[in-house]
Amino acid sequence: MTECVTQDSASEIEEFQKQCCTTVQHVFIVGSKGIPGKYGGYETFVDRLTGCHESNQSIKYHVACKASENGEFEYHAAHCFEVKVPDIGPAQAIWYDVAALNYACRYIEKNGIEHPIVYVLACRIGPFCSHFQKRIHALGGMLFVNPDGHEWARAKWSAPVRHYWKTSEAAMARHCDLLVCDSRGIEKYIHEEYDSDSYAPKTTFIAYGADVSSSFLADDNPKLLSWYADKGLTPKGYYLVVGRFVPENNYETMIREFMASGSERDFALITNVSEGFLAELKTRTGFDHDSRIKFVGTVYDRDLLAKIRENAYGYLHGHEVGGTNPSLLEALGTTDLNLLLDVDFNREVAKNTALYWTKEPGNLAALIKRADAMDMGEVASLGRQAKARIAE
Repeated sequence: MTECVTQDSASEIEEFQKQCCTTVQHVFIVGSKGIPGKYGGYETFVDRLTGCHESNQSIKYHVACKASENGEFEYHAAHCFEVKVPDIGPAQAIWYDVAALNYACRYIEKNGIEHPIVYVLACRIGPFCSHFQKRIHALGGMLFVNPDGHEWARAKWSAPVRHYWKTSEAAMARHCDLLVCDSRGIEKYIHEEYDSDSYAPKTTFIAYGADVSSSFLADDNPKLLSWYADKGLTPKGYYLVVGRFVPENNYETMIREFMASGSERDFALITNVSEGFLAELKTRTGFDHDSRIKFVGTVYDRDLLAKIRENAYGYLHGHEVGGTNPSLLEALGTTDLNLLLDVDFNREVAKNTALYWTKEPGNLAALIKRADAMDMGEVASLGRQAKARIAE
């Protein structure tokens, strides 16, 4: 990953970095659902981050994992601590983060850890952030925050919850030592929204990455062929989407437009289906009467998923809320032809290496028709450009 500091860090952060160089750096990550085997951008990030640093003796990760019982285990040489979370509805996420932070602070104090970094993913705990920043400072550490995207804009939240998210974001932007943004668009938004005459959040931009190497699986691999046979798919005979099954990822638009496109290919959706949202989509689109629309479940085997991506004719990406999305990066690193929702975050990542669509009725359907008719040389050229973009 590459780093670009866009605002001068305060002297205390620079001094903190010097101190950290003399000891093993302990990093406590709070806010993902945990690792391994979870879908989501943060979960992918934490899994790959710990995996890449598994043999690095100078850094030790401690990862909070949402669970039904408290416990501890090791994965990728990271200390994973399970936090039992009660079934209390939308407040679960806040309770989880607070409980995980309390655990981290107790662990730091009990084990005499020097200069820890506590890295919170997403802005859920604004009302508690000042308290935890002071507590972490008293332990000799610093509090970093990844602000994610516009969580307050997600369709699944009610108006009061959205208001809480926005207020929480503002508090966390103020009461942390550094905001780590994986999108320049999010970093720009943070400063436009929260800079004032009396305070400006400290931010840094760290570019996300993805693997651009080919899958280890051969075209005739039994595991791959079995998966295709089970799902009724063939190489280059399907469009693909991989992601969380939530409204703001525009599943309804993608399904409706694909059905209207008349494509002879299939549309394979790899996602963790929720029955409520699935029932809504059936009512609104009637996709269950179209044999091309295939909900194929989840795929946690990384090599198999990479090969499924490689063999897709095209990838559809409808993510609308948030910053850089790992699923998009993985698609650009593996699938030649990518059809992306035309929003700033997606253009920032893919630039001119993909095709873009809007939510205007008929727009995506027309683009799918165009994609189906593209010359394979043109498709291959876009694929090479996309891989080069990810490598960059």
